[in-house]
Amino acid sequence: MLQEHPQAVLVDIRSSMEFLFVGHPKGAVHVPWIDEPDWVVNPHFVTEIRKLLLGGAVCEPGAACAPVVLICRSGKRSLEAGKALLQDGLKAVYHVDEGFEGDLDEQHHRSTQGGWRFRGLPWEQC
Repeated sequence: MLQEHPQAVLVDIRSSMEFLFVGHPKGAVHVPWIDEPDWVVNPHFVTEIRKLLLGGAVCEPGAACAPVVLICRSGKRSLEAGKALLQDGLKAVYHVDEGFEGDLDEQHHRSTQGGWRFRGLPWEQC
């Protein structure tokens, strides 16, 4: 989808520590859904996403905004964040079902059976 829609915005919604230290998809914009120190839902999340869309001239009058693709660790937070965007009227909202690291395996490890990194997609680390 990102290749077919170059105007799409890939948003990593994990915490700042996850984004910086675990790594993130190459080219992703960081807008946390829940972040330290309080670990509560970001009350400005929808507004920050709308700013991304308007700032890049990707919302044209009378037309739909560019697709927004959300990613978190395992796909659970991005699903919730996506629902908030849809409730606010955005139409082209998607999420990476397996997230960046995927679900836990039997040894409680991530990135072993699913996720962005497991699939060999481009990522970077700070």
